[in-house]
Amino acid sequence: MASSGVSVASLWTEVNRCGQNGDYTRALKALTKLLHENRDDVTALHCRIVCLIQNGSFKEALNVMNTHSKTLGSEVVFEKAYCEYRLNRVENAVKTIEGAPEQTDKLKELYGQVLYRLERYDDCKSVYTDLIRNSQDEYEEERKTNLSAVVAAMSQWEKAPQEDLGLPESTYELCYNAACTLTGQGQLTEAFNKLRQAEELCRVSLAEDSDMTEEDVESELAVIHSQMAYIMQLQGRTDEALQLYNQVIKLKPSDVGLLAVTANNIITINKDQNVFDSKKKVKLMNAEGVEYKLSKKQLQAIDFNKALLAMYTNQADQCRKLMSSLQSQNPGHPRPVLIQVAQLCREKQHSKAIELLQQFSDQHPESGSAIKLTMAQLYLVQGHVTKACDVLRSTEQFKHKPGMVSALVTMYSHEEDIDSAIDVFKEAIEHYQSEQPGSAVHLALVREAANYKLKYGRKKEATSDLEQLWKQNTNDIHTLAQLISAYSLVDTDKAKSLSKHLPSADTMSFNVDVDELENSHGATYVRKKAAKVTGENLPKEPGQGEIKKKKKKKKGKLPKNCDPKATPDPERWLPMKERSYYRGKKKGKKKEQIGKGTQGAMAGASAELDASKTASSPPTSPRPGSASGSSTAPASNVVPPRQQKPAASGATRKKAPQKKKKGGKGGW
Repeated sequence: MASSGVSVASLWTEVNRCGQNGDYTRALKALTKLLHENRDDVTALHCRIVCLIQNGSFKEALNVMNTHSKTLGSEVVFEKAYCEYRLNRVENAVKTIEGAPEQTDKLKELYGQVLYRLERYDDCKSVYTDLIRNSQDEYEEERKTNLSAVVAAMSQWEKAPQEDLGLPESTYELCYNAACTLTGQGQLTEAFNKLRQAEELCRVSLAEDSDMTEEDVESELAVIHSQMAYIMQLQGRTDEALQLYNQVIKLKPSDVGLLAVTANNIITINKDQNVFDSKKKVKLMNAEGVEYKLSKKQLQAIDFNKALLAMYTNQADQCRKLMSSLQSQNPGHPRPVLIQVAQLCREKQHSKAIELLQQFSDQHPESGSAIKLTMAQLYLVQGHVTKACDVLRSTEQFKHKPGMVSALVTMYSHEEDIDSAIDVFKEAIEHYQSEQPGSAVHLALVREAANYKLKYGRKKEATSDLEQLWKQNTNDIHTLAQLISAYSLVDTDKAKSLSKHLPSADTMSFNVDVDELENSHGATYVRKKAAKVTGENLPKEPGQGEIKKKKKKKKGKLPKNCDPKATPDPERWLPMKERSYYRGKKKGKKKEQIGKGTQGAMAGASAELDASKTASSPPTSPRPGSASGSSTAPASNVVPPRQQKPAASGATRKKAPQKKKKGGKGGW
């Protein structure tokens, strides 16, 4: 036993030394020997679990805890919850933490991380607020960073208004989270400036570390640059955003979540263009572990974009497969159905698309507004305007909006259904009369309804609207005039009684310069003013008129090379052929015929070799029709002249046919 006791002590010494040095693999060997001596040693089991966690063997550590659960009890609650969290079993981790007998600070820290992963942001915010308030140690800055991340997530995904928690912005992580919060609130310019500030803080803090290279700094800045590009994209600066996104992709950061989000945003910029590049980016979105790095809404957006890309690349079967999976995961979400409808429309199956939309609208009336708008659009594409109007009038959320009223009235007017258009005005006016009486929207609709009825000759129906408007403002002379005009054809007595409210002519007189008004730019008729008769402009007696001054003629310019002393040609104004001294064109010497004559003939040597032109040559061969003769020149040394067919006596020579001009411009 003594030797065994000495061995156990030395083993514990070895475990202690390895733990201080961080050599957990060697410590595990010593702990294995200790547990061989006593397999229920709680301390040895606890140390073994810690060493396995430090080596990243979370499954093995969890197996040890589950095997010795009775022995360990609540000693390893934190370790068990941590292993479950690292193995992405977050639901089990929550149960483990909530079932702990005592909530220590480290358990609360882990609880906040787990709640953030589960997107229970309100509970997570409460946990971190309590930790910051009741603890003071060196981890206070990390807790504030985590709390700011929770606030940013609530602003981004829940669009909830956030109170000012007084969090500092002393580090680039805190500054980055503040920028994300501003982005969620729609303050894009402020958010971009905050990201610039975070970038500067990051460069300053990393410059203090001598081991950091420029590539390491750029990798750390990648998340900030990606967020900058996202804001540029929201602002419509897509070219700048795309350039910054591609820079982030080229750095190949280790964060698979960052790469997936960046690739997804590039695909949204490409849309149905540059599809080959988008298909390459999909590989980054399918990387292992992405689902644990992103929120549910981010993953949902990525899946939607995958389906849209499949549709744009004409992969109809893959698009349907993705949409059926998304619809099963999100049964009440309208977007999977809308993508399926878009695919059916690409296949020219509009009727089937409308049936699918109607079915979803009946099953999920709470999200039927977007569906019904799409149905109306499809009906309009098919030319069924009345059906589109019926669908739009059934959307309770939008049917009384001014824009919807305008669209419905326009479509009914196109179909010449004036009664239905007036009914749309009537329903909208009644709605605002009960909800917002006397509001600007209410009065605007009443005025438009009155104008519409007057336009289509419904003056009797327009009188009620005009009276309502006039009662709201009895000083409105224009409305009163319209009302009197409408009553003049319906009820003359009423028109006369209302005309008493018109102001008198004296009160309506204005200080207007009539002449200036008539001569204004917009006047349709301008009265011509009579010319003023003055003493200077009196008509003079006959013969007393002024003699018109003759204008001096300018001397024309002489042509170049002109001799002013020479007598000009008197016939210079006549065409050349009509002049007395014209003798016709002189025939110039024939140019050398290059490339003409019999095959093989030489133009330059033909004259020298022609024996008929030499002094000592015998007479030339007789002409056709004369006595036959033969040349004495040897045929082998003389190039014969160009052969021509003999002409019959009394006949003329035929010209060679000219080449015909081909069709087209300028070709032969």
